[in-house]
Amino acid sequence: MAVDLYSIPVKQVHGIKGKKPDELLALGISSVGELLDYYPFRYEDYTLRDLTEVKDGDKITVQGKIVGVPQVQMYGRIKSRMTCKIMVDSLFITAVWFNRHYLKPQLQADAEIVLTGKWDQKRLHLTVSESEFPGKGTSQTGTLQPVYSVTGTLPQKWMRQTMKQAVTQYGHLIPEILPHELLDKYNLMPRKQAVTLLHQPGSLAEGLQARKRMVYEELFMFQLKMQAYRAINHDRADGVAHQLDLPAVRAFVRALPFKLTTSQKQVLAEILHDLQQPFCMNRLLQGDVGAGKTVVAAASLFAVVKAGFQGALMVPTEILAEQHKRSLSKLFEPYGIEVALLTGSLTDRQRRDVLASLQMGMIDVVVGTHALIQEDVYFRQLGLVVTDEQHRFGVNQRSILRRKGMNPDVLTMTATPIPRTLAITAFGDMDVSTLSELPKGRKPIKTYAVSHDKLDRVIGFIRREVASGRQAYVICPLIDESEKLDVQNAIDVHAQLQFAFPEYRVGLLHGRMAAAEKDAAMRSFSENQTHVLVSTTVIEVGVDVPNATLMVVYDAHRFGLSQLHQLRGRVGRGEHQSYCVLLADPKNEVGKQRMQAMTDTNDGFEIARRDLELRGPGDFFGTKQSGLPDFRLADLAADFATMEQARDDAAEFVRRPDFWTAAVYSPLREYLQREDVFQNELLD
Repeated sequence: MAVDLYSIPVKQVHGIKGKKPDELLALGISSVGELLDYYPFRYEDYTLRDLTEVKDGDKITVQGKIVGVPQVQMYGRIKSRMTCKIMVDSLFITAVWFNRHYLKPQLQADAEIVLTGKWDQKRLHLTVSESEFPGKGTSQTGTLQPVYSVTGTLPQKWMRQTMKQAVTQYGHLIPEILPHELLDKYNLMPRKQAVTLLHQPGSLAEGLQARKRMVYEELFMFQLKMQAYRAINHDRADGVAHQLDLPAVRAFVRALPFKLTTSQKQVLAEILHDLQQPFCMNRLLQGDVGAGKTVVAAASLFAVVKAGFQGALMVPTEILAEQHKRSLSKLFEPYGIEVALLTGSLTDRQRRDVLASLQMGMIDVVVGTHALIQEDVYFRQLGLVVTDEQHRFGVNQRSILRRKGMNPDVLTMTATPIPRTLAITAFGDMDVSTLSELPKGRKPIKTYAVSHDKLDRVIGFIRREVASGRQAYVICPLIDESEKLDVQNAIDVHAQLQFAFPEYRVGLLHGRMAAAEKDAAMRSFSENQTHVLVSTTVIEVGVDVPNATLMVVYDAHRFGLSQLHQLRGRVGRGEHQSYCVLLADPKNEVGKQRMQAMTDTNDGFEIARRDLELRGPGDFFGTKQSGLPDFRLADLAADFATMEQARDDAAEFVRRPDFWTAAVYSPLREYLQREDVFQNELLD
């Protein structure tokens, strides 16, 4: 019978004693299995290099002979700079050590030495990070050494020795998880070999082959969990098969003041199909800024209410909640559908009235912020939960709202277009619908990136737009002055623009204002009483003012690409040509790449792809609560092809009857059992 390495305490590895088990626990390591799973994030290459073949700035290892007397300069009692002439092949170089003058007695003339450090081609200097004397103790010359993420109490050298010991002691017990058909299909090495080589690669090629094997396994196991959950969920009749009044839904759509796009019709058809099934809908609706997700959500809520159930729409901010409440009330009023608002700024009496009406079923649709998930909120019969801008809510918040009803259907919306790879990873347990076109008549927003020294021209541009009856947003990264950051802040910019435009009304909006003040500022702008609105990013999501045609972003290099695209999406919502001006530091390299992407394209999915490349998946959603898995080895930007293969393979496996019975797949079924997939655990 296989030994469970995750049940063996880490202190069983020779050399792990004293406080070391507790220090490893801080890294999430308590068992031998978890220790072996703690992979290096890179390797130090100690292969000897030929100085004629290296480039300036390279980190290199060379072997040579000491030919000079070491010279030491002291800076105080501790800091020092020591230099010594070394002959490497036929070249005299200067080796430089900082704060290691204690090595001076070992630097004897004619002694052989191996040095690792950063090469300065022009001065023939090597800034030494490590030095060895051949023949004295163990040598790492000519090897690849793993580099682990460690704390100060766990030195890198100790971690390497400990991993080596763990592999020696327990490597032969590492079980195979993947069936041979997958190993053969992708030419993957056995698991024992892969884990061993990740910790002790003989060459970079071996390390890459080992990584390929373990990345596939990691992505396949994750996708297996997702696909198994979906398969089980779709087979389980624990949702509500709504008896929809489809003619009434069609009449509602025909009565809208605009025609739905082909894409909107397709997505609505997918949602209506799901609502009629006996399993719970779990669908992600993603679409670019202004693609018309809200009207699709409105038609879905209408269908559920007409079937005798209640709907809930949860949004991240009060401004957005109030806007949705107004727009839904307008759409639903002719049909006698009651819409209510539930936010933190209601008075106690207003709140009690809403809660009582909800519980009695007198409210059909409630729109709210996280106030919706408080304990005292009860529904009479909740049928559909819609969450807007889902990445703003943590996993637990979404789950709590879902539990307010008896397995209600769930529609999750996002205006952050997500690259396909990321969508199938973060939302592998969901069906993904995409609004791929914008409503007809939308003009592309003209985008310009300029340096801050062109500010006078930008102010002139704002003046021209406002003089022609339009409105402008001006976005700043901070509310007030920061000593640490040299960036524009909303309060100063508001004062500057009031001075620049004495004949116009300049408003201010930021997160520290009271809810009533924010609402007044936003209402004044949407009613065209305020001509220029200076704001922080609180207006990033969903706010709709068709007359606003100009978006100016100060210090745009400080914003992520998707955030800039969201901000740009606040304009271009009416009939007039709209513009986005990005004031950015031209010397900021990453910022320069972002500005290039913004001026190249208006396509949110292309923007999202570039954002993923620039930032990596960990930061893509702007929150660690997004439900995005934290992979040990896999990198979603680099390993997207493997992710798609793993997903297709996992989906095929769970569809096969023999997967659930054959002995060869028992390790995979045991994994699903451990992950609680069969216990109705939602992978939200």
